[in-house]
Amino acid sequence: MGKEKNRAASYFRRAYIIRRVLAFLIVVSLASAAGFAVFTLQREANAGKDLLALWEAGAYAEAFESSKLELAVNPLDYLALMINGFSAYQLGIAQINSSDTLRFIDQCVWSLRKALLSKRSSNLGELYYVLGKAYYQKGPAFADLAVEFLERARDLSFQARDISEFLGLSYARIRDYRSSIAAFAQVLAPQDEAGTVPSDLLLISIARSYMALGDIDGETPHGEYLAMAKPYLIRCIDNSRDIKAVTAARFLYAEILGKEGNAGEAENQYQLVLNETGGNAEAYYRLGELYAGRGETARAWAEWRRAVRLDPAHRKARQRLQAR
Repeated sequence: MGKEKNRAASYFRRAYIIRRVLAFLIVVSLASAAGFAVFTLQREANAGKDLLALWEAGAYAEAFESSKLELAVNPLDYLALMINGFSAYQLGIAQINSSDTLRFIDQCVWSLRKALLSKRSSNLGELYYVLGKAYYQKGPAFADLAVEFLERARDLSFQARDISEFLGLSYARIRDYRSSIAAFAQVLAPQDEAGTVPSDLLLISIARSYMALGDIDGETPHGEYLAMAKPYLIRCIDNSRDIKAVTAARFLYAEILGKEGNAGEAENQYQLVLNETGGNAEAYYRLGELYAGRGETARAWAEWRRAVRLDPAHRKARQRLQAR
C-alpha cells in the first residue's frame, strides 16, 4: 500500500511539472507571436511611410522598386500595390520607346486592378483616375475601359485637371463624339473664362470630333458640324508655336474647305504648310489630290512625284503614280 502511494505521488509530481513546463512554453510562444506581430505591424507601417515619402517626393523609380520589394513580402499590401501602380504609370509616360512605355503601363494596370480586389475605399477616386489614364495609354482597343474608370473617378468627385480631356479623347476613340465634345467643353469653358490659351491637342481634338460627328449624324446637316470645327482649327493655327500642331490644323482646315467647295483656299493652306515646313510629303500628296479633282492631271502627277521623292514610303502617293 505504501509503495502504491509513493508511485501515485510520483506520478502527480511529474504531471504537475509537465503542466508547468507546457504552460511556460505556451506563454513563451504567445509572447513571441505577439512580439512578431508587433514587429510586423511596425515594419509595415515604416515601409508604408517610406513608400509615401518617395511618392510624394516624385522619386518614382525609387518608389517603384521599393514597392516591388514590399510586394515580394506581402503581395496583397494595398498601399504597396497602389504606389507600385502610380509610379509605374509615371515611369511609363516618361519612356521614349513605346515598348518600354507599354511594359510599365501593363504593370500599372496589374497592380491597380489587384489593389481593387481588397475593396478598400481609401484613395479610390485617384486609383480609378490613374487606371483610366493607363487604359487610354494602352491604345484604342482599351478606350472603353478608359471611359469606364475615368467616369468612376468623376462620379466620386475626384478632381484632376486633365480628367475631362482624357475622357474626351477616350470617348472619341469609341466613336461617341457627342460625349467627347461635352467632355472637351468642360475643359475649354473654364480656360476661356480665365483667359488661358487652350492646348493644341484640345483644339484639334474638338475639331476632329465635330468633323467625325458630321460624318455619322443623319439629323444635322454635315456643313453645320464643319462650321463648328473651323474656329478651333483657326485658333490653333493663329496661336500655336508648334509647327507640327499648326500643320495638323491646316490639313484639317483644308479638308473642311475642300468639302465646302472652296478649293482655292484649301490649296492655299497646303502651300502654307510647304512654306512653313520647307517641304512636306503629305501636303504634296494632298495638292495632287486637289488638282486631280479639278481635272489638272499633269499638275497632280507632279505633286505626287514630289511626295514620293521626299518620302519614298508614302503609300498613297506611290499608288497614284503606279496607277498612271
